[in-house]
Amino acid sequence: MLDEGHGPAGTRRSDHCNVSRRDEDRGSKKDDDMQLTVIGSGDAFGSGGRLQTSFHVDDDGTKFLVDCGASTLIGMHREGLDPCAVETIFITHLHGDHFAGLVWWKIHAHHTVRRKTPLTVVGPVGLEERFHATCEVLFPGSSKVEPRFEMKFVEFAEREPIEVGGTRLTAYAGEHPSGALSAALRLERGGKVLSYSGDTQWVDTLVDCARGADLFITECYSYDETSIPYHLNWQVLADKIDTLAAQRVMLTHMNLNMLANRHRVTRPDVIFANDGMVVNF
Repeated sequence: MLDEGHGPAGTRRSDHCNVSRRDEDRGSKKDDDMQLTVIGSGDAFGSGGRLQTSFHVDDDGTKFLVDCGASTLIGMHREGLDPCAVETIFITHLHGDHFAGLVWWKIHAHHTVRRKTPLTVVGPVGLEERFHATCEVLFPGSSKVEPRFEMKFVEFAEREPIEVGGTRLTAYAGEHPSGALSAALRLERGGKVLSYSGDTQWVDTLVDCARGADLFITECYSYDETSIPYHLNWQVLADKIDTLAAQRVMLTHMNLNMLANRHRVTRPDVIFANDGMVVNF
């Protein structure tokens, strides 16, 4: 059941997802629900004043992130969520608006809150090397600082399932140049499936990633700017969406063209991500 609408197109009733807004609405979560909070739903450029990509998931007290854009800590604080409670961060690809927040995450954890609990960061092959290089660019010398908490990196390859902290992850190759694998992720946990396209233009592997998911989050960068490469637009998604066979589809990573045309998307099984939105499924 949907509690309220969001954006010009609103949201519509569904038996599969309970959608609400901000921290005060998190009490509607049922014991067997997986709860997703949209930390950032924007593109790399903050279109519409939105934060960069990040999703916080709470499953029976186990908390993890999917992507960690540079503004993620801002969003976490805004939503009243504790960064130290996050056990795992899953990264789709190595562009700054999806993974650069890890740099501030480490520094904040080490110097500000003096985190003690372990953190596992999961991403494509090359993640750890790129992370340390990014640390050095943004905060010279920081990559040499040994954090006071255990920070472990786990790297995945295409279509080789791994299990991390009770979550089974399968990565599917997208088409989005990032110097490493740009992946769509399928996360399976406790009988629930959360899938996410990451950044990509249309590839048929999205069907395998999304099939049967309780919630499939997909980038929808533009509405009708079909010449933009390596990103999805609504014209393509509208044609392909039934093949995904997901229970519910959430559009995110929208530019100004897409944000201005949300009212044109009228499918009842499609909702729009907004910073602070809470989805129980």
